[in-house]
Amino acid sequence: MDESINVLGGPLQPCSTDPLTGFFRDGCCNTSDEDFGSHTVCVLATKEFLESQKECGNDLITPWPQYAFPGVKPGERWCLCASRWLEAYRNGVAPKVFLESTHKRALEIIPLELLERFAVEPID
Repeated sequence: MDESINVLGGPLQPCSTDPLTGFFRDGCCNTSDEDFGSHTVCVLATKEFLESQKECGNDLITPWPQYAFPGVKPGERWCLCASRWLEAYRNGVAPKVFLESTHKRALEIIPLELLERFAVEPID
């Protein structure tokens, strides 16, 4: 696993444990070379974003119990693939981002300045 550092250079903060998210299903947007999708961006899901992703072939709504995937609902936090966030941005439906919970490897795909424009304060 890569070092758990966020896009701001600090320790990576948890994204969500309910639903349990992350490539490693550890609640954080940790990553490694095995994470080909780069599940590194902690987002706040919206209905518009989720529906747009489903239309693009990335169905985050439908539960897949066989993979311990409960489905994502509006208002929940989720570790999203960096390329999917960029796709959503280009489609005008980019969700808000939790910078402290977004892994630094997201910066390989998304400029920090862009992520900062969509930043929200962390939810306690």
